[in-house]
Amino acid sequence: MAYNSGYPGQAAYGGMPPGQLEIGHGPYPSIGVGGTITPQVQQWFRAVDKDQSGFITSTELRSALVNAQGQTFSETACNLMIGMFDKDRNGQINLDEFDKLYTYVNQWLAVFKTYDTDQSGFIDEGELSKALTQMGFRFSPEFINILTKRSNTNDGKISVDQFIVMCVQIQRFTEAFRVRDTEQNGTVTIAFEDFLTIALSCSI
Repeated sequence: MAYNSGYPGQAAYGGMPPGQLEIGHGPYPSIGVGGTITPQVQQWFRAVDKDQSGFITSTELRSALVNAQGQTFSETACNLMIGMFDKDRNGQINLDEFDKLYTYVNQWLAVFKTYDTDQSGFIDEGELSKALTQMGFRFSPEFINILTKRSNTNDGKISVDQFIVMCVQIQRFTEAFRVRDTEQNGTVTIAFEDFLTIALSCSI
């Protein structure tokens, strides 16, 4: 099965001009190595850890994260973030893992605000197109429209939690594609089972 990336070659994987986005490494926030945990993070951890178990579940995280519309983050977004930082795969995160997640979420909030140019608390289709272009992707207007519709929104507006999920999924697919794009020409030939494996592992 041949699959074209929709962007030409290696330069399309990232390669933003300096100064466009100074958060993390490259176009995406990075999962840091951690460091000294601040009192603020410790206090927020205790507040989120409702049962005082010393761990935070996706449900507890969801009750603490609120988007600009006053709505809690989606279950999909919280499951995604817990999964990214839950190193021992027990479905919950400890204080050290939460510290990394806390930093990561705040980085994404800063990214979102960069592209929410009208400060509406949403990113519309035009703002999403600009964001992904500045992140180094060359997607057609038709594909941007598909992404917008896939975000479970009927009004064409994407909230910050939907934006995080979308970008992380695109990042995962891009990394999987890059590994297989040995010629760096934006095209891969892939077996059907390998394709399914990528789709299942990169999706929520």
